Amino acid sequence: MSPTALGAGSPLSIGSLVQATFSLALVLAAILGVAWVLKRARLAPRGGRGAIGVIDQLAIGPRERVMLLRVGEAQLLLGVGPSGIVGLVPLATPLMADAAAAPSQPFAERLREFLGRNAGSAG
Repeated sequence: MSPTALGAGSPLSIGSLVQATFSLALVLAAILGVAWVLKRARLAPRGGRGAIGVIDQLAIGPRERVMLLRVGEAQLLLGVGPSGIVGLVPLATPLMADAAAAPSQPFAERLREFLGRNAGSAG
């Protein structure tokens, strides 16, 4: 091959390879950035229409949260953190009886009220 075969007009020139590499790196960075944002924002589908679903969750730290799950007709209050999942308290009566009554009082307030009531009766 002659030196002019890899000239500036050739698709195999150094400039076009650098541009293609930079474009690929930019697309990969954009994909990873969007995935990170979705993970941090927890925009994954919540809840479920089956027998099990997430009713609500409350972040109590950077990697810890409290989750209220629906399993059939029962509700479970769980603590989720880096060390695993822990059942916090058994719920004999549901915190949110129906979806119509739930929006009037946020989950965080109901949880504080529930845990405060149980802490006072335990001591």
